[in-house]
Amino acid sequence: MKKDLTFIDLFCGCGGLSLGFEMAGYKSILAIDCWKDALETYAYNRPESRTLCADLSTASPDGIKAKYGIKSVDVIIGGPPCQGFSIAGKRIIEDERNKLYKSFVNFVSIFRPKAFVMENVPNILSMGNGVVKESILSDFKSLGYEVRHQVLTASDYGVPQNRKRAVFVGLAQGKMFEFPKPFKSERITSFEALSDLPEQSIADGSTYPTITKSDYQIWARTDNNQIFNHEITVHNQRTVEIISMVPDGGNYKNLPVDLQSTRKVHIAWTRLNSNKPSFTIDCGHRHHFHYCYNRIPTVREAARIQSFPDKFVFLKSRTSQYKQVGNAVPPLMAKAIAEQLKDLL
Repeated sequence: MKKDLTFIDLFCGCGGLSLGFEMAGYKSILAIDCWKDALETYAYNRPESRTLCADLSTASPDGIKAKYGIKSVDVIIGGPPCQGFSIAGKRIIEDERNKLYKSFVNFVSIFRPKAFVMENVPNILSMGNGVVKESILSDFKSLGYEVRHQVLTASDYGVPQNRKRAVFVGLAQGKMFEFPKPFKSERITSFEALSDLPEQSIADGSTYPTITKSDYQIWARTDNNQIFNHEITVHNQRTVEIISMVPDGGNYKNLPVDLQSTRKVHIAWTRLNSNKPSFTIDCGHRHHFHYCYNRIPTVREAARIQSFPDKFVFLKSRTSQYKQVGNAVPPLMAKAIAEQLKDLL
């Protein structure tokens, strides 16, 4: 019987990337982050998991390997926060801004997994006129990894959101990774993702008050009959009046001229389009509104858009929950990567 494939998740947050790998049959042996709120959510949804609250810019990979008795791991996954990169010549240098990325490289160097998956913002590929990308490829090549990179769009893999992420996948022993091809099925729309969730709040732990209206909703409710994190934001009357003027899929351009500049960012007063996947959801900045309700999406609605199943519960304050959801990698996109990797490990 083949043993479970294992992974360590660095900068794990609440565990979107982990969840995708778990859906594909992998097992987490350690998840590390410095944000306690996100780690609490991670552990709550995985009672068997091991989590470590640590600053990865200063954490010792050797010390962690010894402390947790980790002899081997198949994959290291994670998304080091992009703080900009300090470049000298054609290299990412040892510098304060580069510490988090360099720590990911150091973990790969010490643990020597069969593969790694590192995700980041798409413009990492063009930073420094491509110097950052080439330096990343060089850093991992020097460790013996063949690295492929590509910008993936989440809606190509069953996620009702057009979020784009740059993904680097490295394989040891001369193996080559091919990125998963976009699914042939129709893209999941905001309506298909959200239309069974009501306009008003639902108390945590309540049973669903509505029936499902799409296959995606059936999937989201799998192995679950309770709903959590569906507490609405009650906006002031002026906000409700303004957003009510914006149609399904519309934005500030649909408002009278004197109201178009009431918020200073171009994404303000934007409604989801019920007939399309969502744009990239924000982390609770309150600029994006439901396609028909005069409010921002709830945490549960945002989680649906990210492709978290409903049984995944978010903890701590609502502000923290929005940030946890918004910072996560869409699990279904992560699952597609994990499944593509399986046969090469």
